[in-house]
Amino acid sequence: MAASIWEHFSVIPDPRVDRTKLHKLEDILVIVLCAVICGAETWVDIVDFAKAKEAWLRTFLELPHGIPSHDTFGRVFAALDVRAFEQAFQRWIFDLAGTSEGKLIAIDGKTIRRSLDRASGRAAIHLVSAWVHENHAVFGQLAVEGKSNEITAIPKLLEMLDLQKATVTIDAMGCQKEIAQKVVDRGGQYVLAVKANQGTLHEDIRLFLDDAIERDFQGVEHDSYEQTEKGHGRLETRRCWTTGQIEWLRQRHDWPGLQSIAAVDSRRQIGEQVTTERRYFISSLPGRTARRMGQAVRNHWSVENGLHWSLDLCFGEDQSRARIGNAAENLSRVRRLALTLLKQEATAKVGIKAKRLMAGWDEKYLLRVLRI
Repeated sequence: MAASIWEHFSVIPDPRVDRTKLHKLEDILVIVLCAVICGAETWVDIVDFAKAKEAWLRTFLELPHGIPSHDTFGRVFAALDVRAFEQAFQRWIFDLAGTSEGKLIAIDGKTIRRSLDRASGRAAIHLVSAWVHENHAVFGQLAVEGKSNEITAIPKLLEMLDLQKATVTIDAMGCQKEIAQKVVDRGGQYVLAVKANQGTLHEDIRLFLDDAIERDFQGVEHDSYEQTEKGHGRLETRRCWTTGQIEWLRQRHDWPGLQSIAAVDSRRQIGEQVTTERRYFISSLPGRTARRMGQAVRNHWSVENGLHWSLDLCFGEDQSRARIGNAAENLSRVRRLALTLLKQEATAKVGIKAKRLMAGWDEKYLLRVLRI
């Protein structure tokens, strides 16, 4: 097995007592990763995969007592320390994709719906992820109980990242002064969506920008950028206006590093149906950066297609019933690892689903995905 996997994951503490260690922790982790890459979604699937591939697995794993049972996989993942697993995950990501310095970091959350455990009264796991757009990879992840807890998780997640010259985008839930301060303190820029949850801030920005747009920004220094995309029967036009002439706003709302505000219009046409939406943002970017601002807003949503959609459609994450202990969070981290490996493998010009099939059929291709 390549050092890139052994070195980063062999340091994860084994939660089991010595007398119960029939199977090596490294063997368990590698089997789960290989199985998930190849399409396994449950512990039983993972055991079936391992038994079918046992001869191949023995070429690089010891397997002193054969293939672990599905109960063993479940117990180990329920007991694994999530912080240690995340740190190992991050070290591997940094080696694979480099740092997040100077890149677009989209912070967004996702709930694993079937992780709700009514029997124990445990809420569904809600994962907050840092998605780096340029690398199409998760650089950090934390679990919280419920979307409302994202606010407390985001500063901790930002501490795990290299924010130097990076642009951090967050939806309205994360539009908080403490979060903006954290980004600025760590050398980054922020673009934060502003909605009614920010009360007078949203209303002040909305009234000012709506009036300025209607008057074509007469007497107001500004910048604008327009982009049109066509495909799949849909025509979408987005226009972004920015201004740094906001001393009046800084006097009313003391936001760390605030340099500009923006409005983004989205017009979508599918056949005869046309929908329009206007959204508002605050940013530490200069006022005359409409193109950069517009692209940051647009690329923020790559986390939906590149991460959340892929995890649900290709990996069946929303249907996962792993619930005991830390199992749901740890197995989710393996899915993100598998997704990153599959996205980074560039020789096969097919989608994620097809790559998973290829990995299951062709052991040489699976080794290529694993970077061995």
